[in-house]
Amino acid sequence: MDWRLTIARVGVLVGLLALSVLFYLFRDRVQLLQYFGYPGILLLNLIASASIILPIPALPFVFGMAALETSAGVKAFSVFWLGVAAAIGSSIGELSGYVAGYSGRAVIERSSLYDRLHEWTERYGVAVIVILAIIPNPLFDMAGIAAGTLRMPLWKFFVATLVGKLVKMWLVAYAGANAIGWVAWLMGLP
Repeated sequence: MDWRLTIARVGVLVGLLALSVLFYLFRDRVQLLQYFGYPGILLLNLIASASIILPIPALPFVFGMAALETSAGVKAFSVFWLGVAAAIGSSIGELSGYVAGYSGRAVIERSSLYDRLHEWTERYGVAVIVILAIIPNPLFDMAGIAAGTLRMPLWKFFVATLVGKLVKMWLVAYAGANAIGWVAWLMGLP
């Protein structure tokens, strides 16, 4: 193996680890992005999803933004567009795991959970990526790494991730937009 390729792989992994630590350390400042509307939600989800090692939860922000109302009692954000912005940002951010797998094949691969995800991704391809992108779980980074090590075409990984994230973000945004009404209904309030 070429030593330069090994150095490049290790460099990418170190860079991704450093970004994850920085995002975690400055997570309070990242929350300020929500005040920039749809672009802020896109950027917030991109940053949260790019964090591989220390997760930054973005779903509560999507939920909360969907629940926001203007002073006139009108929803501040459309559930549809909020879900789209969050899904696009999250899908772009998930490319960090894919890139880590694509460039760091020899460094990451050893755990039974990773081996199982690697096998599922190899056997079922984009279906695994779509399903894992829908389910809120920390395993998606490992699935992205597996897709990268398997050299799944980048566009297939991105489209499968986007489809799954759209479903998840629309569900979260819908729940956020209706949560206050559901709670009021459960409490018997008008």
